[in-house]
Amino acid sequence: MAFYHNWADAIITLMNQTMKNLKNSLAVPYHRVRGFMAANHYDYPASGMTVIGVTGTNGKTSTCFMIHNILLEAGLKVGLMTTIGNSVDGKFEESPDHMTTSDARTLNKRLAEMRSAGVQYLVIEVSSHALAQGRVFGIPFDIVVMTNVASEHLDYHRTFQRYLQAKCRLFKLAAANAKQGGQGVGIINADDKSAKAFARLVPKPVTYGIKQGKLKATRIKRQNSGSSYEVKVDGETYHIKINIPGEFYIYNSLAAVAACHALGMSRQQIEGGLKNLAGVDGRMNVIPTGLGFDVIIDFAHTPDAYQKLLPDVKANTKGKVIVISGAAGERDKTKFPTMGKIAGKYSDLIILTEEDARGPVRPQSELVAKGARQVGKTEGKDLLFIDDRVEAIETAIMKARKNDVVLLLGMGHEKAMARANGEYIPWNERQVAEQAIAKRRKKKGRA
Repeated sequence: MAFYHNWADAIITLMNQTMKNLKNSLAVPYHRVRGFMAANHYDYPASGMTVIGVTGTNGKTSTCFMIHNILLEAGLKVGLMTTIGNSVDGKFEESPDHMTTSDARTLNKRLAEMRSAGVQYLVIEVSSHALAQGRVFGIPFDIVVMTNVASEHLDYHRTFQRYLQAKCRLFKLAAANAKQGGQGVGIINADDKSAKAFARLVPKPVTYGIKQGKLKATRIKRQNSGSSYEVKVDGETYHIKINIPGEFYIYNSLAAVAACHALGMSRQQIEGGLKNLAGVDGRMNVIPTGLGFDVIIDFAHTPDAYQKLLPDVKANTKGKVIVISGAAGERDKTKFPTMGKIAGKYSDLIILTEEDARGPVRPQSELVAKGARQVGKTEGKDLLFIDDRVEAIETAIMKARKNDVVLLLGMGHEKAMARANGEYIPWNERQVAEQAIAKRRKKKGRA
């Protein structure tokens, strides 16, 4: 009987794996057909627009907002489509999708609405999933941007090479559109290891960076309130000021400078558009507490984002750095120990909590903790497990002292948090943080 059960289990496992493989093999053609049908149904709504597409592992949203604000302040009719939401002429609506690039039908429906509103320029975030699945079929990309490429979404793409190939498709689309009269400009982060793979795909590659690139940031000054630097563009010196702190956002603003210069924007328009962008929701949002320490919210949820963000925060913090971190469920598990290692190296205290866990929280947190322990973090001392995110944030803020920084990572702008069994609960990271700060103030007042 045991022999029978073993064979039966093996057969069931094989059948389940076969069905999963079949489903995966059919998914891409299915999405591509949907992309084709949606574009046709709405009569290729992006035709006639100048389209700027932004892809990369991190930095897509903030780069899109920077480009959008430059164009908007220049008086142009601009549409914006990002992870956070969509905008026409600066009238912003939050996205209910919980995804970077919407499904093909929703995407084309929104593009049709933008066409009806008279949009001339479209700035759009383009995910690797959308590129692999052909969701952006029929969109004529004129200028494309690569912010950076690091290992991510391997739960879907399986290998880094396939992930990279998906990202490269955006540049291939721009090259194909150039043959039909498009601009064919590719804006590429020269400091990224994959830069050459992108540069060779477009007729007009433009590189940017801090270490190298045609547009190279110099005389960089960093503060907790933002950064400033100079960059030479065609022999003219631009004086750039941005209101989002961190080296990461210097890179993103350089991409925006390059893209908008390619669109014909003047130095004054580019400088003004960046200077006047107050911030981007969930991206290095600083919340002053009035208690001698700051709370910062950022969407960072990859090793690359951690590596670009945490050393900067540590270097600019006089006191301790307290990090709230987590691990999203049903995602690439290989990245989480690396995130824990980086967080452990550049923080004084890590509190691990829920972050779209989609199941039990502790097993997900243990993946991050594995890396944190490798750099000396000890449970109960400088490594805490608090499954409830509200309680975790309250604990971090209660522990903070003068000159400390409490860094809330992972949720950023998101307005819902995934839990077990497909449940989503309403979420607002800033609101939770502000309530915790108010509770701390109240406690101080009683002391």
